[in-house]
Amino acid sequence: MAKILIIDDDTLFRGMLLDLLAHKGHEILEASDGETGFDLFQKTNPKLVITDILMPEKEGMQTIREIRKESPDIKIIALSGGGTHPNGLGYLQMALELGANHSFPKPFKTKEFLQKVDELTAS
Repeated sequence: MAKILIIDDDTLFRGMLLDLLAHKGHEILEASDGETGFDLFQKTNPKLVITDILMPEKEGMQTIREIRKESPDIKIIALSGGGTHPNGLGYLQMALELGANHSFPKPFKTKEFLQKVDELTAS
């Protein structure tokens, strides 16, 4: 299966994702903020990055931009509990415009999420 990096400041949510994806056989790496996540990304070369948008230290938008700049082909899923950026765009829409391959609102439907993970890690 694939090496997947999860970046999310919510420990319980990150743990739930870890359990869900590890149960499917994926190798999981985790970080609690964008700064640590980007460092781990550079060191480990995962197949997929799953990142929250609103986090301390370095938020998800900046993390997506940096990861996409460093690795144009990396697959990225953005997650957010909602909200709108001051420019009027929803955070998930902005994440897609910055280069995320897909986005999911929190909470999401597990089956749809796992199907997208499978799709993105298969290519």
